[in-house]
Amino acid sequence: MTGHYRRKTRPVLLGNVRIGGEAPVSVQSMTSTDTRDVGKTLAQIRRLEKAGCELVRIAVPDEAAAAAIPQIRAKIHIPLIADIHFHHRLAIMAMEAGVEGIRINPGNMDKKFIPEVVKAAREHGTVIRIGVNAGSLEKDLLEKHDGPDAGALVESALSHIRLLEDLDFDQIKVSLKSSDVTVMIRAYQLLSEKVDYPLHLGVTEAGSLMRATIKSSLGIGTLLYQGIGDTIRVSVTGDPVREIPVAYGILRALKIRMTGPEIISCPTCGRCEIDLLKLSRAVEKRLAGRKDYLKIALMGCVVNGPGEAAEADVGIAGGRGAGMLFRKGRIVRKVKEEDFVEALLAEIQDITKDKKEA
Repeated sequence: MTGHYRRKTRPVLLGNVRIGGEAPVSVQSMTSTDTRDVGKTLAQIRRLEKAGCELVRIAVPDEAAAAAIPQIRAKIHIPLIADIHFHHRLAIMAMEAGVEGIRINPGNMDKKFIPEVVKAAREHGTVIRIGVNAGSLEKDLLEKHDGPDAGALVESALSHIRLLEDLDFDQIKVSLKSSDVTVMIRAYQLLSEKVDYPLHLGVTEAGSLMRATIKSSLGIGTLLYQGIGDTIRVSVTGDPVREIPVAYGILRALKIRMTGPEIISCPTCGRCEIDLLKLSRAVEKRLAGRKDYLKIALMGCVVNGPGEAAEADVGIAGGRGAGMLFRKGRIVRKVKEEDFVEALLAEIQDITKDKKEA
């Protein structure tokens, strides 16, 4: 982490990904496919891997889904987490099938079966996420708190943390998700004062891409800036691959992880004489999934353009039908507007080559 205090948590290990302690804040997602359809699930996970996802969760609603896990686990390269609701036997089956983590929801699993789940987790070296959700809290807590407020979320989490601790199990991470950003923020703040387990951040049911980006940036971003959070998931309705750039964008904006391209572009005004929106979309598409950090400036006029482009690794400051290609403050050459994308990509390739040779 750069430039921020980070709350100290005890680390857990899921496969080759460490969460908590001094480990980088990791990026997670969850498949939207039917887990029983191994082909579609694998195809989606591979797209997630390519986009930069570091851990992936799959739904395990029945025994057929649990039976599909070994085929999935054998053909992916990132840790696999099983999402379990209601049925403790499915959690045990998933662990026996090789998942590195399970997520259980305290509000919908009978506590009397938790010892069996913990026994299997200990035997298989599995991390358990206590996944508290405002939409499925225990009824007594909803009555006590007059609804799913931050206090109810925290009380639910603490009761289940104690349950696992009483069984001498500490390979735990915790999430406290709500669709209400203010409730989510306050819940994590309260819990972080009481336990040192790693926290998985997310705003649940965040909606479409734009809504999810807004709510996740506020909720996850606020907590990360306060030093709270060890792993994150941006929840987007639809294709989960769209979650990954948003997650890394939040981390980059806070200078927590400088991963992937940072594309800055002006909002455009009456002085802009190039099709900046088209250029920005084209560059984003061509650089999607890139892991190494680069700052790329796409500027539409000569007012702030040269200055912003000069601060970037590479950039274009546009004019009427043409622009100047910059590299670290140095003008490289004049480029026609129709050649902007290819010129930028060629310069980026040279930068990458120079870094490898350095």
